[in-house]
Amino acid sequence: MYDFLIAPFVDYSFMQRALIGSLALALGSCPVGVFLMLRRMSLTGDAMAHAILPGAAVGFLLYGLQIVPMTVGGLIAGVIVALGAGAVSRFTIQKEDASMAAFYLISLALGVLIVSLRGSNVDLMHVLFGTVLALNNDALSLIGMISAISVVTLAVFWRGLVAECLDPLFLRSVSRIGTPVHFIFLALVVINLVGGFQALGTLLAVGLMMLPAAAARFWTSRVGPMCLVAILIGCAACIGGLLISYHFAAPSGPAIILSAGAIYLCSIFIGSRGVLHSRLRPHRHRTA
Repeated sequence: MYDFLIAPFVDYSFMQRALIGSLALALGSCPVGVFLMLRRMSLTGDAMAHAILPGAAVGFLLYGLQIVPMTVGGLIAGVIVALGAGAVSRFTIQKEDASMAAFYLISLALGVLIVSLRGSNVDLMHVLFGTVLALNNDALSLIGMISAISVVTLAVFWRGLVAECLDPLFLRSVSRIGTPVHFIFLALVVINLVGGFQALGTLLAVGLMMLPAAAARFWTSRVGPMCLVAILIGCAACIGGLLISYHFAAPSGPAIILSAGAIYLCSIFIGSRGVLHSRLRPHRHRTA
């Protein structure tokens, strides 16, 4: 048991860095995923994950696989896409979901094209799917900083974020904090996706944000406990995925996301608010 569960993280420094980075990602991104889910913006998170690709690709084209240029490029691209999609939905007849889909498809194609101009298929796979096992100290510092910013921001604006999830129109009518909280939350989504991009790539970064949040929904209905459960599920998925990757020579990023997916599927059935409990509850009531 020790050799299977603990030894990989004790004996190898790359596994230790991967564990620290992925756990930090779970700590920051899983609560953000809960609020995305409660706002019914889950697909928006997926679109934003693709939106950062062109900026990261430009950073790669100019400086290679360096953390700072790709991060700055991803942030700029994410902000541009978010503002562009919002402007289209506000000043035209098109809805925000359609404009966001259009922008993210353009961004994904443009990013792949830019990477292909200079890099090889290996570089393209790195950008799209990440390399959790190759995280260096700079990447860990960036992920740790993003996680800390996310936790502090969520703590400071917690009441506003919860209120906007429940009734955003009411919040904006009684307080001026409604609009700033909305944009602060979008900024949290972007920076967590940029942090996830370093480890999981643009295609899978949103997975660690949304799957634990979706699974937590089957265990509790309260926002606070839901965030904590999502973090625990995210951490378990990271540990399980890294162990699968180590022992079975599987790609680390997909292994983490599949582990989160497996927990999600189990939660659908055995969660306290899942299928089995919802079916058993009326039966218990009748026999009481």
